[in-house]
Amino acid sequence: MKITFLGTGTSHGVPMIGCQCEVCKSPNPKDKRLRSSILVEVLGKTICVDSGPDFRTQMLREDVRHLDALLFTHEHKDHTAGLDDVRAFNYTDNHELDVFATPHVQANLKQCFAYIFADHKYPGVPNIKLNTVENKVFQVAGIPVIPIEVMHLKLPVLGFRFGDFTYITDANFISDEEKKKIYGSKYLVLNALRISTHISHFSLQEAIDLAHELGAEQTYFTHISHQLGLHDEVGKALPKGIYLAYDGLKIETTDPHEPQ
Repeated sequence: MKITFLGTGTSHGVPMIGCQCEVCKSPNPKDKRLRSSILVEVLGKTICVDSGPDFRTQMLREDVRHLDALLFTHEHKDHTAGLDDVRAFNYTDNHELDVFATPHVQANLKQCFAYIFADHKYPGVPNIKLNTVENKVFQVAGIPVIPIEVMHLKLPVLGFRFGDFTYITDANFISDEEKKKIYGSKYLVLNALRISTHISHFSLQEAIDLAHELGAEQTYFTHISHQLGLHDEVGKALPKGIYLAYDGLKIETTDPHEPQ
């Protein structure tokens, strides 16, 4: 199983429009962050988690030529705005795309992308099949996926566990019951927005403390804003086994199956 970080930035991306801070002006490619998303390639299947505004750019950069499924963590635009661009895969794959989301997220997609779901569709709109996700193990292209419900202030958001890899973005609280689904992960991804506390995201220290509690061998932080600081400087100060993710980072693991 190979995981590619398509984007590791917060809703503004990095650099942020109009900002002149040292992070936004940094020449380091690792300080350039598209909106957060990952690509999971496992057992010949290709699965994307979230399709933000940078989806087209991310697919082209990674030369993705086939997509089996798209999973949504939640409905915020920095995670869904690129849905229209999946129509390119309808052309190349010559079939509808499986999209997995909770009923709440599906309702939002139907409102924001009404033309996709219209009774009389305009030619060339995305052709998708909605699949309902509940808080229990489900199958995506034959791959078992464990959903993990976290809270983004008052909004329920889903993280996903694929074998020994767990991905969580846009969270500031995880219940003890949901944490049980994470324990035993070899690789863990958490959001770490900035140094100071935030109303709906983990801060850097909160993410570090949670990483230690959950005990993965390697933890990577994502959904990063320019307020976190320069990639290299922050990375040097992190505890052993904890890293800042960056756009294009790839992780390979040999266990794509459901943990026991």
